[in-house]
Amino acid sequence: MSYQAKDYSSVLSISGLPSDLLNNHFSLYEGYVSNTNKLSEEIQRTSKDSAAFAEMNRRFGWEFNGMRLHELYFENISATPKSVDLCPDIYNKIQIDFGSVDAWREDFKATALMRGTGWVILYHDRWQDRLFNVWIEEHSNGHLAGCRPLLVIDLFEHAFMPAGIRKPDYVDTILNSFDWSSAENRMKAEA
Repeated sequence: MSYQAKDYSSVLSISGLPSDLLNNHFSLYEGYVSNTNKLSEEIQRTSKDSAAFAEMNRRFGWEFNGMRLHELYFENISATPKSVDLCPDIYNKIQIDFGSVDAWREDFKATALMRGTGWVILYHDRWQDRLFNVWIEEHSNGHLAGCRPLLVIDLFEHAFMPAGIRKPDYVDTILNSFDWSSAENRMKAEA
């Protein structure tokens, strides 16, 4: 069964993210979907004792994560986002783990503004019931095993630079576009 690219045109009306930037971003995401499918098929046809098999398996995680992280990202932003204070489970959890929503936001933003290419993810460790803001290098280095991504921001340059948007302004735009009902639903899905 192959993966299908999803339609995220609903995010085209987010203020501060030009539609041409988002359309290019959608095309990049579609490339990850296509490459994930191609690699999956190619791995099945390749001799298991070959160097090509080993290399394709290593590459598969990068392409798959590129696909899935983009899906999580597009699904947790909205032109009409639901505020965190309207999502009591995630709101209360942030209060417990960070002290306040403002403190969480400051920590998330500081993590997002670090130098590098990758992602920042608000993770939930269901075993310890803790939240973490985590920097992910590229698509695959730094994930917390077994933890659920609740909010995701793409910090590759393609997400903001082609439109001449400064990184701090982009991060603010995404922080203001997070649909907290998405995070709340992801956290509840773990139970």
